[in-house]
Parts: sequence; structure tokens; C-alpha cells
Amino acid sequence: MAHITLKGNPIHTFGDLPREKDKTPDFLLTTTDLKDVSLKDFKGKNLLLNIFPSLDTDVCAMSVRRFNSLAVKMKNTRVLCISKDLPFAHKRFCVAEGINNVISLSELRNSDFGKDYGVRIEDGPMAGLLARSVVIINTEGTVVYRELVPEITQEPDYDTALKALEAL
Repeated sequence: MAHITLKGNPIHTFGDLPREKDKTPDFLLTTTDLKDVSLKDFKGKNLLLNIFPSLDTDVCAMSVRRFNSLAVKMKNTRVLCISKDLPFAHKRFCVAEGINNVISLSELRNSDFGKDYGVRIEDGPMAGLLARSVVIINTEGTVVYRELVPEITQEPDYDTALKALEAL
């Protein structure tokens, strides 16, 4: 169980992010056109998972915008923006914002993504949503970088994540 905060108030996640050098757990997530995807659908690509509570918050929306603008610089990499938001909300946001360099994914279906990745918030007003975090997975399916943002209202460390990707 990881300890994070929401506006300074302590909250907890179901578990912990996968550790660096760990094989990545598989997942089942839903695209904006209601197709299910799993880790194998991205075989041979580096992945940056931008995980967050909801597109309806300013910080989450900012992280999607920022990673969208940075994604064009990332070689052999797919940026997956993941939340509990419905695929329709992801699509509406991406169309309205001109987001087209990332893949928006929802934990819509019976998915254990939040538990398997240790990001499901267990308590507090955001219980059930996903904690803000970044996980980078190399082409072999191994975690090479992870960040669980300690305060949900803060943005992730974009620069350090990008340096981890550049090192691949």
C-alpha cells in the first residue's frame, strides 16, 4: 500500500507500482472506439503510461496535453493515457483539445489494471479512481521507470520521465 495525499490529506493505494526491472503485468483497457487492448497489442514499442484520476480535473487534463505535445519527440514509443473515465469522455476531451499523439484508454470493463499496477485509490473522496503516476515499459515488457506522484494535485515529473525514455 502506497501513501499519497490529496490536498495534504493522506490517502492510500491498493498496492505499489511495479518495481523497476519487473516484468509488466498485462492489462485490459478500452479505447475511445470501444475496442479492448492489452499489453501484447503494443509489442515491440516502448510505452509511457500516463495514469491519472480523471480528465475532468485540471492537472489530469494538463498531463494529457503535455504528454501529447511531447509524444512526437519519442521514438518507437506509444503514450497511453489511462483513467477510469468512460471512453466517450476520453474521445470528447481529445477531439475538443486536438489531442492526437497519445492513445486514450479507459478502465471501463472488468479490469484489474488499478490493482495490478498498484494505483487504485483505496480511501478518501477519490476512492476507486487511479492515482497519478507514470510507468515506462521497454520493448521487452520490463519497467524501466516509475513515478507515483506523492500529491494528487501535482503534475508528474515530465523531464525525468523523458530522460528515462531517451536512455532506451
